[in-house]
Amino acid sequence: MLDTIYRAGLFAGQTALISGGGSGIGLGIARLLGRLGARVIIAARDEDRLRSAADELRVEGIDAGWRALNIRDDKAVEALFDALEAEGSLPDILVNNAGGQFAAKAVDISANGFRSVVDLNLNGTFHMTQALARRAIPAGRPASVVNIVLCLASGLPGMAPSAAARAGVVNLTKTLANEWGRHGIRVNAVAPGTIATSGLDNYDPDQLARATARLLLARFGRIEEVAEAVAYLVSPAAGFITGTTLEIDGGEHMKGASDQVVFD
Repeated sequence: MLDTIYRAGLFAGQTALISGGGSGIGLGIARLLGRLGARVIIAARDEDRLRSAADELRVEGIDAGWRALNIRDDKAVEALFDALEAEGSLPDILVNNAGGQFAAKAVDISANGFRSVVDLNLNGTFHMTQALARRAIPAGRPASVVNIVLCLASGLPGMAPSAAARAGVVNLTKTLANEWGRHGIRVNAVAPGTIATSGLDNYDPDQLARATARLLLARFGRIEEVAEAVAYLVSPAAGFITGTTLEIDGGEHMKGASDQVVFD
């Protein structure tokens, strides 16, 4: 059993849908929720990666399935939720982890590049969350949503489209929490800072060292720490929490923008 503060079987009988669940943070979240008893469904565009990830989870004794999905396609999202509802697997837990960005100076970003990032990170998150609510509200089913965003306190120099989109998701989180709270749907967000994933292998060691040095805890976060935060927000212990964003960033939100490291 994974080393965790949560009791075994905490999410038994529940279904958790995790977008972007084929690798990295999304897979880590799926692994923890699954080991705590949830049936997990991971969704993303890369079928080979999803299949491999689901097989990996099953080897660990987790009830795991996968669905290929482009969250930017609202019709595909609706079709997925129709299928899940028909088979009795409408999610009790939705983790909107899918997203993406690229590094570039703001003056060099094309209009299409900006639109693509906003469409993926903001519009895709809305499609997923709306599709769940459209089915959960008429059925009188409570649900818990967690949106994975980014540490935004000092902006994101070098990633203007993602900064705009993720800030939009933070406010969308508050807005949906306000509208849907009376229906028993809680909507929160988790904002990771720099997390130690394989994606950091692409960056210069000097950049990584400088990024570490500016953090109050002087280290990068771990995937498991983000997963634990998500598990808390979707658990009964957080039953009176909605509309909030939990920063998992080693204190980065307390630092100014002047010494922020730009990854490019």
